Amino acid sequence: MSAQLTYFVYSTLWKLARVMPEKWARAIFNQIAKIAYRRNKERVHRLRENYRKVRPKASSDEIESMVQDGLRSAMRYWCDTFRISDWSKKRINETVSCSNEELLLNGASSGNGVIVALPHAGNWDHAGLYFCTKGVTVHTVAEHLKPERLFKKFLEHREKMGMKVFDIDGSVIQDLEKILGRGGLVALVADRDLNKSGIAVNFFDSTAKMPAGPALLALRTQASLITAYVAYTKTGIHINFSGPFSIDSPARYESESEKVEELTQKLADQFARDIQRDPTSWHMQQRIFVESETAS
Repeated sequence: MSAQLTYFVYSTLWKLARVMPEKWARAIFNQIAKIAYRRNKERVHRLRENYRKVRPKASSDEIESMVQDGLRSAMRYWCDTFRISDWSKKRINETVSCSNEELLLNGASSGNGVIVALPHAGNWDHAGLYFCTKGVTVHTVAEHLKPERLFKKFLEHREKMGMKVFDIDGSVIQDLEKILGRGGLVALVADRDLNKSGIAVNFFDSTAKMPAGPALLALRTQASLITAYVAYTKTGIHINFSGPFSIDSPARYESESEKVEELTQKLADQFARDIQRDPTSWHMQQRIFVESETAS
């Protein structure tokens, strides 16, 4: 799809989703999920392979059912993301429930900073907006999408909701270190390596690569490192927080990179536990497993 067509499709869906009744919008996006499943293109293949890692003993029918549910989750993400800026504060608060919310709130109020690492599950924009309405400024990083004006559109969308968004292509680690040094909150989607320098981890008994950023920031700033899993519910989302995560025996490591590897593995282990409980809220349609990369 050309850059111009990509922008046109996203912009048109964005406008339509905002002006039509929610029931109609949900129905249209569910239909898009069905069409994507029938077309069975590359992203659907990747979602299927990811679910096979999560449920290696599942039958073909069970996997196909998961793929269809996962595609509906992905389309629900887009539908809600396009509409969420029009939601009232009351609706935002009433459609979110949390487990262990104090891990984030206490970390945010401690003055030491808190890092939230999360996978591509549920709607992380909804989760971020929920905490913005509580007075917590959420700092995050965005993948630099193409075309440029689409990237800027999403950037403006998130910043209007109260988030502070950094471009991953910039000197982002140094910027985030300063924010954490001031006691801020940084939320990072961290189950996919974007810059080809990720950490190899054991993930569902296979090798995957995940970004070093959350662990690196925790080690350099001493901020609290926790995870969040955003799962869909009938009326909204449920956020499960876990942690904090730290190095068990720092003295036995000779280098920072070894510590980063251990911490990143701990995050991967928690992601796996959360995904096992609700796999189809995890709608990862991109390559994360090294074996899949070698085979393609």
